[in-house]
Amino acid sequence: MAEVMVRDGTWTFDGEMLRIVPGRDRSVKKLRQLLGEVRVPLEAVAGIAYEPGKKGGRLRLRLREGADPFNQAAGGRIADAADPYQLVVDADRTGAAEYFVDEVRNALVIEQVPDGPSERYLMPGPALPVVVPAGDGTATFDGESIRLEWSWSTEEGKKSAGPQRIALKDLNGVEWFPTSGLENGYLRFHVKGAAPHKLAPKHDPHCLVLWGFDKETRTTALLVAAIVARLPHPSGARLSAAAEPPAIEAASPAAPAGDDPDSLLRRLRELGDLHKDGILTDEEFTTAKQALLRRF
Repeated sequence: MAEVMVRDGTWTFDGEMLRIVPGRDRSVKKLRQLLGEVRVPLEAVAGIAYEPGKKGGRLRLRLREGADPFNQAAGGRIADAADPYQLVVDADRTGAAEYFVDEVRNALVIEQVPDGPSERYLMPGPALPVVVPAGDGTATFDGESIRLEWSWSTEEGKKSAGPQRIALKDLNGVEWFPTSGLENGYLRFHVKGAAPHKLAPKHDPHCLVLWGFDKETRTTALLVAAIVARLPHPSGARLSAAAEPPAIEAASPAAPAGDDPDSLLRRLRELGDLHKDGILTDEEFTTAKQALLRRF
Protein backbone atom coordinates (compact mmCIF):
# COMPACT_ATOMS: atom_id res chain seq x y z
CA MET A 1 0.00 0.00 0.00
CA ALA A 2 1.24 3.49 -0.89
CA GLU A 3 0.70 6.37 1.56
CA VAL A 4 1.49 10.07 1.81
CA MET A 5 0.87 11.58 5.25
CA VAL A 6 1.46 15.33 5.64
CA ARG A 7 -0.05 18.26 7.54
CA ASP A 8 -2.42 18.95 4.63
CA GLY A 9 -3.91 15.45 4.82
CA THR A 10 -3.33 11.78 4.11
CA TRP A 11 -3.64 9.92 0.81
CA THR A 12 -3.50 6.10 0.71
CA PHE A 13 -3.79 3.67 -2.20
CA ASP A 14 -4.32 -0.08 -1.91
CA GLY A 15 -4.34 -0.91 -5.62
CA GLU A 16 -8.09 -0.47 -6.04
CA MET A 17 -9.12 2.57 -4.01
CA LEU A 18 -7.61 5.97 -3.19
CA ARG A 19 -8.57 7.16 0.30
CA ILE A 20 -8.29 10.92 0.80
CA VAL A 21 -8.51 12.29 4.35
CA PRO A 22 -8.14 16.07 4.93
CA GLY A 23 -5.75 17.27 7.63
CA ARG A 24 -6.95 19.02 10.77
CA ASP A 25 -4.28 21.72 10.59
CA ARG A 26 -5.57 25.30 10.71
CA SER A 27 -4.26 25.88 7.19
CA VAL A 28 -6.59 23.23 5.71
CA LYS A 29 -9.63 24.80 4.05
CA LYS A 30 -12.96 24.23 5.80
CA LEU A 31 -14.61 22.95 2.62
CA ARG A 32 -12.28 19.96 2.59
CA GLN A 33 -12.98 19.30 6.27
CA LEU A 34 -16.73 19.52 5.69
CA LEU A 35 -16.48 17.12 2.74
CA GLY A 36 -14.57 14.72 4.97
CA GLU A 37 -13.02 11.46 3.83
CA VAL A 38 -13.31 10.81 0.10
CA ARG A 39 -12.91 7.35 -1.43
CA VAL A 40 -12.00 7.33 -5.11
CA PRO A 41 -12.20 4.01 -6.99
CA LEU A 42 -9.38 3.46 -9.47
CA GLU A 43 -11.86 3.39 -12.35
CA ALA A 44 -12.74 7.05 -11.60
CA VAL A 45 -9.13 8.24 -12.03
CA ALA A 46 -7.95 9.82 -15.28
CA GLY A 47 -4.43 10.68 -14.10
CA ILE A 48 -2.19 11.82 -11.25
CA ALA A 49 0.86 14.06 -11.07
CA TYR A 50 3.38 15.35 -8.56
CA GLU A 51 4.44 18.97 -9.09
CA PRO A 52 7.70 19.82 -7.27
CA GLY A 53 8.15 23.26 -5.74
CA LYS A 54 10.76 25.21 -3.79
CA LYS A 55 9.61 23.76 -0.48
CA GLY A 56 8.02 20.40 -1.13
CA GLY A 57 5.41 20.20 -3.88
CA ARG A 58 1.84 19.26 -4.70
CA LEU A 59 -0.01 16.07 -5.57
CA ARG A 60 -2.79 16.59 -8.08
CA LEU A 61 -5.40 13.93 -8.87
CA ARG A 62 -7.39 14.21 -12.11
CA LEU A 63 -10.72 12.40 -12.27
CA ARG A 64 -12.62 11.26 -15.32
CA GLU A 65 -15.28 13.68 -16.50
CA GLY A 66 -18.67 12.68 -15.12
CA ALA A 67 -17.24 10.29 -12.49
CA ASP A 68 -17.64 12.53 -9.43
CA PRO A 69 -20.69 14.71 -8.65
CA PHE A 70 -18.58 17.05 -6.50
CA ASN A 71 -16.29 17.83 -9.45
CA GLN A 72 -19.34 18.21 -11.67
CA ALA A 73 -20.84 20.78 -9.30
CA ALA A 74 -17.78 22.64 -8.04
CA GLY A 75 -15.47 22.58 -11.05
CA GLY A 76 -14.03 26.06 -11.60
CA ARG A 77 -15.97 27.54 -8.68
CA ILE A 78 -13.60 26.82 -5.79
CA ALA A 79 -9.98 27.77 -5.12
CA ASP A 80 -7.15 25.25 -5.55
CA ALA A 81 -6.56 25.26 -1.79
CA ALA A 82 -10.12 23.99 -1.24
CA ASP A 83 -9.85 21.26 -3.89
CA PRO A 84 -9.96 17.83 -2.18
CA TYR A 85 -8.01 16.34 -5.08
CA GLN A 86 -4.89 18.39 -4.41
CA LEU A 87 -2.44 17.80 -1.57
CA VAL A 88 0.37 20.10 -0.43
CA VAL A 89 3.42 17.88 0.18
CA ASP A 90 6.05 18.77 2.79
CA ALA A 91 9.69 18.78 1.72
CA ASP A 92 10.53 15.61 3.67
CA ARG A 93 7.71 13.63 1.98
CA THR A 94 8.53 14.27 -1.67
CA GLY A 95 9.92 10.76 -2.11
CA ALA A 96 6.70 9.23 -0.77
CA ALA A 97 4.68 11.44 -3.12
CA GLU A 98 6.67 10.35 -6.17
CA TYR A 99 6.30 6.69 -5.18
CA PHE A 100 2.55 7.22 -4.70
CA VAL A 101 2.23 8.63 -8.23
CA ASP A 102 4.13 5.67 -9.69
CA GLU A 103 1.89 3.16 -7.90
CA VAL A 104 -1.33 4.78 -9.11
CA ARG A 105 -0.05 5.16 -12.68
CA ASN A 106 1.08 1.52 -12.79
CA ALA A 107 -2.34 0.39 -11.56
CA LEU A 108 -4.09 2.49 -14.22
CA VAL A 109 -2.00 0.80 -16.92
CA ILE A 110 -2.44 -2.71 -15.53
CA GLU A 111 -6.21 -2.31 -15.13
CA GLN A 112 -6.48 -0.47 -18.47
CA VAL A 113 -8.64 2.26 -16.97
CA PRO A 114 -9.88 4.65 -19.70
CA ASP A 115 -9.29 8.37 -19.16
CA GLY A 116 -12.36 9.43 -21.15
CA PRO A 117 -15.76 10.52 -19.75
CA SER A 118 -17.70 8.19 -17.47
CA GLU A 119 -21.31 7.37 -18.34
CA ARG A 120 -22.34 7.15 -14.69
CA TYR A 121 -21.26 8.52 -11.36
CA LEU A 122 -18.67 6.30 -9.73
CA MET A 123 -18.75 8.18 -6.41
CA PRO A 124 -21.74 8.98 -4.14
CA GLY A 125 -21.26 12.70 -3.46
CA PRO A 126 -21.32 14.53 -0.09
CA ALA A 127 -23.02 13.15 3.00
CA LEU A 128 -26.48 14.39 3.96
CA PRO A 129 -28.12 16.53 5.17
CA VAL A 130 -26.57 19.75 3.82
CA VAL A 131 -27.51 23.26 4.99
CA VAL A 132 -26.61 26.47 3.13
CA PRO A 133 -26.91 29.81 4.94
CA ALA A 134 -27.23 32.35 2.11
CA GLY A 135 -27.75 36.09 1.83
CA ASP A 136 -31.55 36.14 1.96
CA GLY A 137 -32.40 32.70 3.31
CA THR A 138 -31.37 29.12 4.02
CA ALA A 139 -31.52 25.99 1.89
CA THR A 140 -31.64 22.49 3.40
CA PHE A 141 -31.36 19.28 1.38
CA ASP A 142 -32.09 15.92 3.00
CA GLY A 143 -31.87 13.70 -0.08
CA GLU A 144 -35.58 13.85 -0.88
CA SER A 145 -36.39 17.55 -1.05
CA ILE A 146 -34.94 21.06 -0.86
CA ARG A 147 -36.48 23.45 1.67
CA LEU A 148 -35.99 27.20 1.27
CA GLU A 149 -36.62 29.45 4.27
CA TRP A 150 -36.33 33.23 4.18
CA SER A 151 -34.47 35.66 6.45
CA TRP A 152 -34.96 39.27 7.51
CA SER A 153 -33.15 40.49 4.38
CA THR A 154 -35.53 38.81 1.90
CA GLU A 155 -37.52 41.07 -0.42
CA GLU A 156 -41.15 41.35 0.78
CA GLY A 157 -42.67 39.96 -2.41
CA LYS A 158 -40.50 36.87 -2.23
CA LYS A 159 -41.02 36.47 1.52
CA SER A 160 -44.78 36.63 1.09
CA ALA A 161 -44.66 33.42 -0.97
CA GLY A 162 -43.64 31.65 2.24
CA PRO A 163 -41.09 28.84 2.69
CA GLN A 164 -40.62 26.67 -0.37
CA ARG A 165 -40.30 22.89 -0.53
CA ILE A 166 -39.11 21.36 -3.80
CA ALA A 167 -39.23 17.57 -4.10
CA LEU A 168 -36.19 16.08 -5.80
CA LYS A 169 -38.45 14.34 -8.33
CA ASP A 170 -39.77 17.76 -9.38
CA LEU A 171 -36.31 19.28 -9.87
CA ASN A 172 -34.96 19.69 -13.38
CA GLY A 173 -31.62 21.25 -12.46
CA VAL A 174 -29.73 23.69 -10.28
CA GLU A 175 -27.94 26.85 -11.35
CA TRP A 176 -25.04 28.19 -9.28
CA PHE A 177 -23.35 31.51 -10.01
CA PRO A 178 -20.84 32.52 -7.32
CA THR A 179 -20.38 36.13 -6.27
CA SER A 180 -18.11 38.10 -8.61
CA GLY A 181 -16.60 41.40 -7.52
CA LEU A 182 -19.38 43.63 -6.20
CA GLU A 183 -22.09 41.54 -7.88
CA ASN A 184 -24.05 39.08 -5.73
CA GLY A 185 -24.26 35.50 -6.85
CA TYR A 186 -27.27 33.20 -6.73
CA LEU A 187 -28.41 29.61 -6.37
CA ARG A 188 -31.49 28.91 -8.49
CA PHE A 189 -33.56 25.72 -8.57
CA HIS A 190 -35.26 24.82 -11.86
CA VAL A 191 -38.59 23.11 -11.26
CA LYS A 192 -40.06 20.78 -13.89
CA GLY A 193 -42.98 22.26 -15.76
CA ALA A 194 -42.42 25.76 -14.41
CA ALA A 195 -42.27 28.75 -16.75
CA PRO A 196 -38.78 30.01 -17.66
CA HIS A 197 -37.30 32.21 -14.96
CA LYS A 198 -37.77 35.91 -15.63
CA LEU A 199 -37.51 37.25 -12.10
CA ALA A 200 -34.29 38.62 -10.65
CA PRO A 201 -32.77 36.33 -7.97
CA LYS A 202 -33.88 38.60 -5.14
CA HIS A 203 -37.52 38.25 -6.27
CA ASP A 204 -37.51 34.58 -7.34
CA PRO A 205 -39.01 32.23 -4.68
CA HIS A 206 -36.99 29.33 -6.13
CA CYS A 207 -33.71 31.20 -5.76
CA LEU A 208 -31.28 32.22 -3.01
CA VAL A 209 -29.11 35.33 -3.22
CA LEU A 210 -25.44 34.67 -2.41
CA TRP A 211 -23.27 37.31 -0.76
CA GLY A 212 -19.94 35.54 -1.25
CA PHE A 213 -18.93 34.64 2.30
CA ASP A 214 -16.49 31.72 2.61
CA LYS A 215 -18.94 29.65 4.66
CA GLU A 216 -21.67 30.27 2.10
CA THR A 217 -19.44 29.18 -0.79
CA ARG A 218 -18.25 25.94 0.80
CA THR A 219 -21.72 24.81 1.90
CA THR A 220 -23.17 25.73 -1.50
CA ALA A 221 -20.57 23.49 -3.17
CA LEU A 222 -21.64 20.59 -0.95
CA LEU A 223 -25.37 21.16 -1.51
CA VAL A 224 -25.09 21.42 -5.29
CA ALA A 225 -22.90 18.30 -5.40
CA ALA A 226 -25.38 16.36 -3.23
CA ILE A 227 -28.24 17.34 -5.55
CA VAL A 228 -26.23 16.69 -8.71
CA ALA A 229 -25.46 13.16 -7.48
CA ARG A 230 -29.18 12.38 -7.45
CA LEU A 231 -30.24 13.90 -10.80
CA PRO A 232 -29.91 12.27 -14.23
CA HIS A 233 -26.29 11.90 -15.35
CA PRO A 234 -24.98 14.37 -17.97
CA SER A 235 -24.36 11.53 -20.42
CA GLY A 236 -28.10 10.78 -20.44
CA ALA A 237 -29.04 14.47 -20.62
CA ARG A 238 -26.92 14.87 -23.76
CA LEU A 239 -28.68 11.97 -25.47
CA SER A 240 -32.16 13.45 -25.06
CA ALA A 241 -32.61 17.11 -26.03
CA ALA A 242 -34.62 18.35 -23.09
CA ALA A 243 -36.96 21.30 -23.50
CA GLU A 244 -35.52 22.91 -20.36
CA PRO A 245 -31.94 21.70 -19.83
CA PRO A 246 -30.55 22.02 -16.30
CA ALA A 247 -27.93 24.69 -15.76
CA ILE A 248 -25.70 22.21 -13.95
CA GLU A 249 -26.25 18.79 -15.45
CA ALA A 250 -26.05 15.79 -13.17
CA ALA A 251 -27.36 12.33 -12.57
CA SER A 252 -28.25 9.27 -10.65
CA PRO A 253 -25.23 7.91 -8.82
CA ALA A 254 -24.07 4.33 -9.04
CA ALA A 255 -24.48 4.05 -5.26
CA PRO A 256 -25.74 7.06 -3.28
CA ALA A 257 -24.70 7.54 0.31
CA GLY A 258 -26.38 4.85 2.37
CA ASP A 259 -29.12 5.44 4.89
CA ASP A 260 -28.26 2.47 7.09
CA PRO A 261 -28.18 3.25 10.84
CA ASP A 262 -24.38 2.99 11.10
CA SER A 263 -23.88 5.56 8.32
CA LEU A 264 -26.42 7.92 9.86
CA LEU A 265 -24.88 7.62 13.31
CA ARG A 266 -21.45 8.28 11.86
CA ARG A 267 -22.75 11.38 10.08
CA LEU A 268 -24.38 12.54 13.31
CA ARG A 269 -21.03 12.28 15.12
CA GLU A 270 -19.36 14.20 12.26
CA LEU A 271 -21.94 16.98 12.59
CA GLY A 272 -21.25 17.11 16.33
CA ASP A 273 -17.50 17.45 15.67
CA LEU A 274 -18.08 20.24 13.13
CA HIS A 275 -20.31 22.05 15.64
CA LYS A 276 -17.73 21.61 18.40
CA ASP A 277 -14.98 22.97 16.12
CA GLY A 278 -17.08 26.05 15.33
CA ILE A 279 -17.57 25.17 11.65
CA LEU A 280 -21.36 24.92 12.12
CA THR A 281 -23.35 27.44 14.16
CA ASP A 282 -25.88 26.32 16.79
CA GLU A 283 -28.74 26.98 14.37
CA GLU A 284 -27.09 25.15 11.45
CA PHE A 285 -26.23 22.19 13.67
CA THR A 286 -29.80 21.94 14.99
CA THR A 287 -31.32 22.11 11.49
CA ALA A 288 -28.90 19.51 10.09
CA LYS A 289 -29.37 17.21 13.09
CA GLN A 290 -33.16 17.32 12.82
CA ALA A 291 -33.02 16.54 9.09
CA LEU A 292 -30.67 13.64 9.78
CA LEU A 293 -32.80 12.20 12.59
CA ARG A 294 -35.83 12.15 10.27
CA ARG A 295 -33.91 9.69 8.07
CA PHE A 296 -33.69 7.00 10.79
